Amino acid sequence: MSYIKLTRDQIAERVAQDIPEGAYVNLGIGLPTKIASYLPEDKEVFLHSENGLLAFGPPPAAGDEDPELINAGKEFVTMLNGGAFFHHGDSFAMMRGGHLDICVLGAFQVAQNGDLANWHTGAPDAIPAVGGAMDLAVGAKKVFVTTDHVTKHGEPKLVSELTYPATGLRCVDRIYTDLCVIDVTDKGLVVVEKVAGLSFAELQSMTGAELVDATA
Repeated sequence: MSYIKLTRDQIAERVAQDIPEGAYVNLGIGLPTKIASYLPEDKEVFLHSENGLLAFGPPPAAGDEDPELINAGKEFVTMLNGGAFFHHGDSFAMMRGGHLDICVLGAFQVAQNGDLANWHTGAPDAIPAVGGAMDLAVGAKKVFVTTDHVTKHGEPKLVSELTYPATGLRCVDRIYTDLCVIDVTDKGLVVVEKVAGLSFAELQSMTGAELVDATA
């Protein structure tokens, strides 16, 4: 059977569906920032950015950009009613103090026990870019990961054990890839959704850790 991978925007839209009313959520750099554009206007969600923003909204319309309102990825954002911006140190105190319900991060690898690697590949010529990822991985109450299921070279990004330097240990709760949605549980990586036309056997063949099928 044939299948079609989800686009980055479709992944962001899928994550937005799982963010509950009233949640305080940090969106990491890259794909996660797209989630801001897919949150329904009638759902109150407080988006946090590590550079010191709380309660920001989707990107502004062309021509309405404010150079003082950007997220951690240097992308323009809008502010919602009641939104605030504040010192970088206060922002990290929120992250480290357990005040965020969810953070959404990208990943180089996720291990079957929930270990996360997303700041450095370990390659000699790679430039480390940890930012606030370590603080978020251990400080947020739940960690969601958005990622392609495999690398550009076809190597699995979901693995039995990390081979890249760790960002956080046993921290990931749910993984959203371009092929499926996976919960990290005590029983392993549980597949709760997969794209139409993709068999479980095909998905398993592209995964470097054993999966449990909950879609049957």
